[in-house]
Amino acid sequence: MEESVFISVVLPVSLIIIMIGLGMSLSLGDFRRVVRFPRAALVGLGSQLLILPPVGLALVYLFGLPPTWAVGLMLIAACPGGPTSNLITFVARGDTALSITLTALSSVATVVTIPLILALSISHFGVEADAIRSPVGEIVVQIVAITAIPVALGLAIRHFRADVADRLRGVVRASSAAIFLLVLGAVVVDQRQVLVDHFFALSGVTAALNVATMALGFGVARLFLLDLRQSVTVSIEAGIQNGTLAIVIAMSILGAGEMAVPAGVYSLLMFVSGGLVMAYFGLVRAPAELDGEARPAEAS
Repeated sequence: MEESVFISVVLPVSLIIIMIGLGMSLSLGDFRRVVRFPRAALVGLGSQLLILPPVGLALVYLFGLPPTWAVGLMLIAACPGGPTSNLITFVARGDTALSITLTALSSVATVVTIPLILALSISHFGVEADAIRSPVGEIVVQIVAITAIPVALGLAIRHFRADVADRLRGVVRASSAAIFLLVLGAVVVDQRQVLVDHFFALSGVTAALNVATMALGFGVARLFLLDLRQSVTVSIEAGIQNGTLAIVIAMSILGAGEMAVPAGVYSLLMFVSGGLVMAYFGLVRAPAELDGEARPAEAS
């Protein structure tokens, strides 16, 4: 797909809407909770920021990805969780408040970590300068513009006009789901031949990233003696990343549609693992076992 209004305008605007919606779902209490109950939040945030990039890098070499796809996989590893991880946590009877808190924290942190990991990845894997549209400095500015600023706007709306945020919550949630499908569809159309030719190669490495980080997140949470509900939440937040953000950065900011292909495959496969987690912890495992676990107010 050549450069178009859809890629340069519609996709970034779509992500901005999602990020405003994310901001409106948060409150200052989500950030205060970190001070009150730091252990679960720190373990969860550490699992996202410290586990994902090394695992992504190891998988790049294990699967022998070419430079463009390598950067695409590292972009996924750099992205925060998102509304999807919050939904999966809720259905899986995890700690939804902790999930939202981790989403808030990671969304703020990745304003710094995404440009850093992206710049290091582009340099490390030797991606040619003409393969991306913008220099690193401009990439940083654009990422801030489509992530941090919209989230801050959403937070401001929630803080100063909670009634408006409450009225719009359902509409924004439904719109976010529709926009996610739109963005994912754009990648499928734009890179359909690549997906057909290389789906199995990419499905292996993206599924490995998803499953490995979920397993490591759960293991680290249990190692630090978090309860089962919190451990399920950390697992989901570590393994379910914001594929929409990765796709928009690759297509609209970097102008490298092929870099979006790993995120497109990842976004499809994460619903499989997410569905299994929701089915197991939400339906199969005795609900009383999870419901009886201490809430963040009683533990951490």
